Amino acid sequence: PADDAAAGRNGRTEQTAAGQASAGRDGHSAAGQTGTGQAAVGWAGAGSNGRSAHGATPPAETQRPGVLGRLAGVAYRRRGRVIAAWVVAIAAAFGLSSAFAGDFTADYSAPGSDSRQAQDLLEDRFPAQSGDTIDVVVRADGGVADPTVQADVTALLDQLRDQPHVVAVDDPYTTPGGISQDGDILVATVNLDVVLPDDMPVEETDELLAMADAAERPGLEIALGGQTVALAEQGEIGSEAIGMAAAAVILLITFGTVVAAGLPLVVAVAGLALSGMLTGLVAAVVDVPDWATALATMMGIALGIDYVLLMVTRFREWRAAGLDPERATVATLDTAGRAVMVAGSTVMISMFGLFAMGLTFMQGAALVTIVAVLVVMAAAATLFPALLGFFGHRIERLRLPLGRRRPAAQLAAGGHVEPSRTWMRWGRLVDRHSIIATVVGVGLLLALAAPFLGVRFGFPDAGNNQEDRSSRQAYDLLSEGFGDGANGPLLLVADLADPADAERLPALADAVAATPGVAAVMPPIVNEAGDAALLTVLPATGPQDAATEDVIHTLRDDVLPGAGVEVHVGGVTATSIDSTENTAERLPLLIGGVVLLSMVLLLVSFRSIVIPITAALMNLLSVAAAYGVVALVLQGGWAGQLIGIDTETPMPAFIPVLVFAVLFGLSMDYEVFLISRMREAWTRTGDNARAIVEGLAGTGRVITAAAAIMVAVFAAFIPSPEVFLKVIGVGMAAAILVDATIVRMLLVPAVMHLLGRANWWLPSWLDRRLPQLHVEGRPELFLPDAADPARGADEPELVPAR
Repeated sequence: PADDAAAGRNGRTEQTAAGQASAGRDGHSAAGQTGTGQAAVGWAGAGSNGRSAHGATPPAETQRPGVLGRLAGVAYRRRGRVIAAWVVAIAAAFGLSSAFAGDFTADYSAPGSDSRQAQDLLEDRFPAQSGDTIDVVVRADGGVADPTVQADVTALLDQLRDQPHVVAVDDPYTTPGGISQDGDILVATVNLDVVLPDDMPVEETDELLAMADAAERPGLEIALGGQTVALAEQGEIGSEAIGMAAAAVILLITFGTVVAAGLPLVVAVAGLALSGMLTGLVAAVVDVPDWATALATMMGIALGIDYVLLMVTRFREWRAAGLDPERATVATLDTAGRAVMVAGSTVMISMFGLFAMGLTFMQGAALVTIVAVLVVMAAAATLFPALLGFFGHRIERLRLPLGRRRPAAQLAAGGHVEPSRTWMRWGRLVDRHSIIATVVGVGLLLALAAPFLGVRFGFPDAGNNQEDRSSRQAYDLLSEGFGDGANGPLLLVADLADPADAERLPALADAVAATPGVAAVMPPIVNEAGDAALLTVLPATGPQDAATEDVIHTLRDDVLPGAGVEVHVGGVTATSIDSTENTAERLPLLIGGVVLLSMVLLLVSFRSIVIPITAALMNLLSVAAAYGVVALVLQGGWAGQLIGIDTETPMPAFIPVLVFAVLFGLSMDYEVFLISRMREAWTRTGDNARAIVEGLAGTGRVITAAAAIMVAVFAAFIPSPEVFLKVIGVGMAAAILVDATIVRMLLVPAVMHLLGRANWWLPSWLDRRLPQLHVEGRPELFLPDAADPARGADEPELVPAR
């Protein structure tokens, strides 16, 4: 160890046992002498502009760790109080949530759209018709006009009228269009007093379904349809237990000890307990869709485990390097902890981008997810070091009798832990074949993204549900008896400002009926005040058919402007079309804002112009590949059948928006993990190729394990009966898998090898103006002397490596 070792391309030399080192990049020179758990003393250099210092031990303040390191030290020493504070916080959040939690609700309409104006007019002028509806569809073998069948149907409808939230039930035997032309099928509309399907209690919808089941008999088939019924039949959303179980297995395989594997799980569970309680409080302030809780939960679990996984790995490295548990805790938070804070910030920036969409349900989903990420970051900075205070010295306890025992830690020249030889070999292989790796990586991503070119946007409906559900059966019966358009009727709401306007309604109905693509128009209904009219229009095609969208645009652009009265086109189908178009218009705002802010954060963090640009391009390719995989499964072919999608299904427009926001943030997580270790090696060696190889080797195992956990957690969405969540699960899992393998382990290092020293270029004028974040930390403050005789007998064996 006392021998001199030369390394690097810039005349850099290192001397470990003597405690002296000099680095030639930009005239910077430094030398230090350390003991176990002590900062460097003696020679010290600072800056990158030719400034150097030589002399006595530097002032104590220059050796102090950063804010995170100092916070970790406090949490470690006062570990009991910190854990007690977390218990109190969870209990307080539980009490507040029990008292003030709001209900989940979601409005998927586009603000200011024509369909939104139609809905507002309905709520104001037609209160009974403005709420959500349930279709009661009946098919009788001998015809629905049979007296026995009519008696059974009437009895059922009378039962339904007496149920809570039911304000009116049509009589299909007297309502025009209530019975199909062949007389075998009828439909009765149940009007509810809730506008949004999410506002209808599931247990009350279940009671309506039970009444319909009880009224069925041989030869008489009854099904209930509508969004309210579909929501009640979807069951529980998410499967956190599956994700947690998979994460536990992966952590045990990765670390090999129960204690090391248990720490990420404990932190994740604590964060989940607190953020889960806070979700109800957020719902009391803003509109939050019910599926947002599953998204926030999965994000909290995945990020909590991933962040602590990174820090546990770094803690073990510091322990292997000879630091005592407390000093290793401080060093971990002062290095890996900084990367965690930057990574969490990128996720929050991405989620904040959803506010640019102007959709309340998006904003609610974003807000509960941001709360979950903030809680995870707080747990990583406080709860994790407190737990290390109890279990840090036992981190290698309860080892599993599987696989090989971890080899003796090796210290490279300079005191840092030598990366895995297997990952070092992979890094050098990518270096030698960087051009081929770049071409292959880009080619694979483009191939995966290709199916997205044929994607069809729209909202899945009951026709995409499983065949054994009442909502799917009602959908099929309506199509059979009344045509495909019966499942997506258009509601034309006319504002009769003058009583004489009512005389124009017959001509309006005739003009609409003569429109190509319109199958039928129900007689106009005028409200009691005589200031509004409602026309129900049945398109000739289904709600997901592109021809139905053409009909809506034809009515709005060509037919209704000449009606002489103000008419708005509403209904579920028109709302979904308007929402899709609104989302498409705002999507560039989201992408541009999120990418720009993320690039600025990376610029400040890594002090490089090239790294933020390449990171943004890589992440966009990764997201495009995820879009392609989602589009493939939505085609309903062999890929879709693997996850329970057996019909061609449109992609809801908000799915690409949500997936982009989440995945761009998660992709930046891995970028920060990877580049922070590369920059750490770059500042130590000044050698670009060596920095890339060592950074990849130092994080390869962590990133692959973290990605495996992420994939498992998000794959838990896939068994959900809700198509939205299936799609989110597939998109997330596919993107994380692609990002952690093709992008981070192949494409990023290959491109960085091709770019060479340009990776770290920053104009001098910008260098002077940017704040110094030191995202890689200052590991030189903690590096011990590899030959320190004071190292205890119970410490891991240290083998200096050349």
